[in-house]
Amino acid sequence: MRPRAGTGNPDLCADHPLSDDQIRRVAPSIFAEGKHESRSDRYAYIPTGAVLTALRTEGFQLFMVCQTRVRDEGKREHTKHMVRLRHATQINGAEANEIILLNSHDGTSSYQLLAGMLRFVCKNGLVCGDVVADVRVPHKGDVSGQVIEGAYTVLDGFDLVRERRESMRAITLQPREAEVFAHAALALKYDDPVKPAPFTETQLLAPRRLDDDRPDLWTTFNRVQENLTRGGLDGLSASGRRQSTRPILGIDQNVKINRALWMLARGMRQLKA
Repeated sequence: MRPRAGTGNPDLCADHPLSDDQIRRVAPSIFAEGKHESRSDRYAYIPTGAVLTALRTEGFQLFMVCQTRVRDEGKREHTKHMVRLRHATQINGAEANEIILLNSHDGTSSYQLLAGMLRFVCKNGLVCGDVVADVRVPHKGDVSGQVIEGAYTVLDGFDLVRERRESMRAITLQPREAEVFAHAALALKYDDPVKPAPFTETQLLAPRRLDDDRPDLWTTFNRVQENLTRGGLDGLSASGRRQSTRPILGIDQNVKINRALWMLARGMRQLKA
């Protein structure tokens, strides 16, 4: 189990399904007792905790949870949160397909379900960011039923995700092509020309383990994704001061970067096909 708290969002990851007590300590907003006072009567309040209970009866289990930090303590019990779930049929091998559920009880987010993937070797979740699976459920009507239906829609989309993953594994990138991919990935996070990226494309492409030292597109994508989102790379600030890059902890930024990287990898696959 890996609890983490810092300047970003507190989160909790585990190798086994999380209990409600574990979830509540990290993301109390999941079990909010009511909607935020700013919401109107048209806002259908259904706590994420109730939706998770319904999903568990369908064979989905929760393995990761986090919620957004807020300055207004009045919103802490209602703020945006993210959970990652796996279905009983998806927990096997070196990788597991996941359903990513985003929600809030203060109007900042509808129920949103995305396709995701977890590599057990580094516990590094990525988001499959194209139209394979992206389901949004507004806070009205039978929310719980719609979320369950959406979860199965995402689950069905994993066949296409697996197909694209295998096609990426079959593509070999030349060193210059890998450098172009890394350069484009850097621009996703460091797009300010006045403040250049604190590290190089070579660092972004560097493997963190021997098994990841391969030239195929899938492995290259995973190296770049892990280095960009997990941080820990030594570099220089714009003023020349030595620094170590920070991980991407914000829910919105994490999803945005992950989805953009997936689209970038998919575009490279299409160019090389």
